Amino acid sequence: MFAYYFDLALRSFRRNRVLTALMVLAIALGIGACMTTLTVFHVLSGDPIPGKSDRLFYPRIDPRGAEDYTPGDKPSQQMTRYDAEALLRDKRGKRQAMMTGGDVAIEPARPDLTPFSVQARYTSADFFPMFDVPFAYGGPWNEADDKARSRVVVIGKSLNDRLFGGADSVGKTLRIHQTEFRIVGVLAPWRPVPRFYDVTLSHYGESEQVFVPFSTSRDAKFPTSGDMTCWGDSRQDEEGSTGLNAPCAWIQYWVELESPAQAEEYRRYLVNYSNQQRAAGRFQRPANVRLDDVVGWLDDRNVLPSDVRLQLWLALGFLAVCLLNTVGLLLAKFLRRAGEIGVRRALGASRGAIFAQCLVEAGTVGLVGGVFGLLLALLGLWAVRQQPVSYAELARLDASMLLTTFVVAIGASLLAGLLPAWRACQIAPAIQLKSQ
Repeated sequence: MFAYYFDLALRSFRRNRVLTALMVLAIALGIGACMTTLTVFHVLSGDPIPGKSDRLFYPRIDPRGAEDYTPGDKPSQQMTRYDAEALLRDKRGKRQAMMTGGDVAIEPARPDLTPFSVQARYTSADFFPMFDVPFAYGGPWNEADDKARSRVVVIGKSLNDRLFGGADSVGKTLRIHQTEFRIVGVLAPWRPVPRFYDVTLSHYGESEQVFVPFSTSRDAKFPTSGDMTCWGDSRQDEEGSTGLNAPCAWIQYWVELESPAQAEEYRRYLVNYSNQQRAAGRFQRPANVRLDDVVGWLDDRNVLPSDVRLQLWLALGFLAVCLLNTVGLLLAKFLRRAGEIGVRRALGASRGAIFAQCLVEAGTVGLVGGVFGLLLALLGLWAVRQQPVSYAELARLDASMLLTTFVVAIGASLLAGLLPAWRACQIAPAIQLKSQ
């Protein structure tokens, strides 16, 4: 029966080509706008480390001074170097890593390349297994390298391609900021979206190309970048604001915990640590801790751009307007066929059959509109990729969104066809036959 109704829909399209074209255009415009913004929203709001995001936590404590203290304030977004190194030594999680970022100068050994700078991450050994970072060659350094302040480095695929033509460079020497490092690993392509482990820089930027032990970066005096909050006098430390005892929060810290019970135990540990530091005179505020998983941390920081949310709501509103237009066009089309519907009813067709026939016709309009809407969405995503924003190149349609395009198109057209189909099946056959 569906095939018969589908054939009737195609015949109807050929009889009312202008009306059909207007309906298809309305659906296509609405779907094109909606799927463009929905795809961007889908890409930017996804889970950056699925299957593990509920086991990775971003702990926060509040080491700031008593001035400007307001009960109920959120704790500091980052940690001081002193606190991060203390928590790292205590090893209360399955894995833990402290980190920060900066730009470093690369001095290529090849004579055809001039020095250039790349983004670097200064971290500890657990960073790689904790975040499931893939390797093309070699592997990460170990805890002993952290303690020994070893001159070892892990480099990204892009840097390896640029310096070594993509070959296995493990064991070779890389000169960074006039210091020679031994390459121990080369990453495979890796770009979590969003870049959850450090949202103080770009939320959707590419991952760093140089990774060195945090302790080594301090010995080599590598520059740092990102947010830094200081209170008191940071000049009391000979290294300034990045020194061990400087009253400045600038370190990101992550811990991996295997169960809710471990998370609760770790939360208590943070409270006890804060109380101990307050008793020692370092902390001046009451214990104030937070322990957010990956999704909770991203929500707390409002990582998803507000303009993307606004554009999504506007696109959904535009789709609703297009559907209202489609309702009117379908209503006009079905009521113009009142005589035909009356004859079918007189020959024994039930109201349910008429209703089903009209819905199949509306769904067919949605299917065709979805095809053209998909083309408009691809054009819209191309336009997004031309914008000077960090997430521009991520705006691409994947298989799930391709399927969603047609589901939304057909579903929207069926929704729009409910009222016209109901009105059509209410047509009284006797009145229509008398008027013929």
